[in-house]
Amino acid sequence: MSESWIVGIHPVEGALANDPSRVREVLVEQGTHNPRVTELVNEAKRLGVRVHARPRAMLDKVSGHARHQGVAANYEVPAAKSEHDLADLLDSDDALFLVLDGVTDPHNLGACLRSAAAAGATAVIVPKDRAVGITPVVRRASAGAVDRVPLIEVTNLARALRDMKDAGVWLTGLAGEAQASLYDVDLKGKVALVMGGEGEGMRRLTREACDRLARIPMPGAMESLNVSVATGVALFEAVRQRRGEQ
Repeated sequence: MSESWIVGIHPVEGALANDPSRVREVLVEQGTHNPRVTELVNEAKRLGVRVHARPRAMLDKVSGHARHQGVAANYEVPAAKSEHDLADLLDSDDALFLVLDGVTDPHNLGACLRSAAAAGATAVIVPKDRAVGITPVVRRASAGAVDRVPLIEVTNLARALRDMKDAGVWLTGLAGEAQASLYDVDLKGKVALVMGGEGEGMRRLTREACDRLARIPMPGAMESLNVSVATGVALFEAVRQRRGEQ
């Protein structure tokens, strides 16, 4: 186990709500009068977590000068989930997975995790060597979602995708040049949405592993969307279809 600093109100709230046993201590800026920080302090104390008031300079230091909103928590980071954890999630007949092939920007990864948690995704799957990992910036951008949706790091993404297909998961890759519209693709049942990374998109082996490719129709002047925006669109199209909405 390693330790990390979680910074910002949402991320610290998420850690206290979902995994308080791993929160070693909470630091708050001396003299702060933010009512949300006060509520957070009261909750930490209720849970038996130590709380210390410290100068702003100290919070700036532990947060790496990220925007901390006057609060930071020292957190025992659990071991990353792996292929073995993925195998346990493949049995559900309505599992919804998000696969991110090479999303390396922490703000994008955090936003993708937030959308995945909001959509009720079963898990988010990333290649171990082509992802940013859970950093303080990712935690902050996810608004606590890193504690609500499993993030699974796989050694070989192409092999993991084959295992998913063998378990009956339909893989839909998002690609701007695809002929099929996302809105015409059946996203009910056991499905994975596969997104490429910033700039390069999906790698060849990832693309070839997909059962089908689809594009998000864009009648406006832009040819592409940021990966986190495209992820949100795709996930909530799946949610819409699964609810039987028109």
